[in-house]
Amino acid sequence: MPSAVRFGVNYTPSEGWFHHWLDFDLDSVRADLDSIAALGVDHIRVFPLWPYFQPNRTLIRPRAVEQLVALADAAAERGLDVNVDGLQGHLSSFDFLPAWTRTWHRRNLFTDPDVLDGQEKLLRTLAAALADRPNFIGMTLGNEVNQFSSGPHPDPDRATSDEIDTWLARMLAACEEGAPGRLHLHAEYDATWYQDDQPFTPGQAARHGAVTAVHSWVFNGTAQRHGRTSVPAEHHAAYLVELSKAWADDPHRPVWLQEVGAPAPLVPAEHAAAFTEATVANALDCPGLWGITWWCSHDVSRDLADFPELEYGLGLLTNDRKPKDMARVLERAAREPSQAPPARTTALVVPADPAVRSLCAPGGPVFDAFFRLVADGARPTTVLDTLAADREHLAARGITEVVTPDQVLPHPPGGTRS
Repeated sequence: MPSAVRFGVNYTPSEGWFHHWLDFDLDSVRADLDSIAALGVDHIRVFPLWPYFQPNRTLIRPRAVEQLVALADAAAERGLDVNVDGLQGHLSSFDFLPAWTRTWHRRNLFTDPDVLDGQEKLLRTLAAALADRPNFIGMTLGNEVNQFSSGPHPDPDRATSDEIDTWLARMLAACEEGAPGRLHLHAEYDATWYQDDQPFTPGQAARHGAVTAVHSWVFNGTAQRHGRTSVPAEHHAAYLVELSKAWADDPHRPVWLQEVGAPAPLVPAEHAAAFTEATVANALDCPGLWGITWWCSHDVSRDLADFPELEYGLGLLTNDRKPKDMARVLERAAREPSQAPPARTTALVVPADPAVRSLCAPGGPVFDAFFRLVADGARPTTVLDTLAADREHLAARGITEVVTPDQVLPHPPGGTRS
């Protein structure tokens, strides 16, 4: 009996990395997919690089779209469903933006009318090409596109939160037009939850699209501050899942842990399996979890230059398609039946104002209070300060106790609780 939670991998081709689209080899892809399917997972997330698929604003390469469909069909033959990132975007420290948006043609990715028209066309085209495939899950707008909208990106495309709201609605509508009724969503890196001036907000993440996506990476200060075997490091993915629920209008909105991995050297290779086991087990204790999609399927070849060191060894499988110990951990989790966890009845209050969301970041009082509760044996979730006294909302989520960070954290000498 399969688990109710879906398990998958972010597909990184073993030959040529994502540049494989330039020299697409379906036999190599099939071999990769065989090694993925052998792990017992049920889906992959696929990354068509934007400049390769739409090198000119009015040219979407038919051959590239055909290759994407061929990949999806090969996945179906192996029992794998497929989610596709559209505006792709940013991967493993590299930006992949078409020339018609940069330098002499510099135009804002989120507000320029011509760029928006081109983005819509690509998303609609990719979705429509896969709409009749039973194994097509749906579209993700792109991988962590929020990193283009503010610092620390060296050349950000600035936009207001209202402009981002409009962009999200329009792009998701294009996906729906191309493939009606599929699971279309957007996904950001954790600045959405942690960075005060980030125009992509927690509310947008938890309300736009069919599910909320979270990407968990402990190199964000968590492992540096607390260590790889700490409560915060091993529960960071679960924290983001539960943090996201504070902003959801639907008390039962599903959350997809769409990216999570074991980054060296903070998580050394010999400890990656233990980290994976703890991370997966703690995420599975979150009610309403749609799925866990591990980053990533295969290592990056050492023949490729200039990647950050940690990127080369993140794969569940080596570059020659051999499973690592952490692959066996994910395989066991994928194959073992699981029961839906009970509701988390204790809710930690978080600020609704995105201008102070850094309180939820590593080192912030919300972050520290959440993990103090976990260390004390609680199973906390979160609730917005604006809803903390709303009995109907709390009841709908099964919350019976509400606590604030200052009630949880120790106080300095002479301090008192308010």
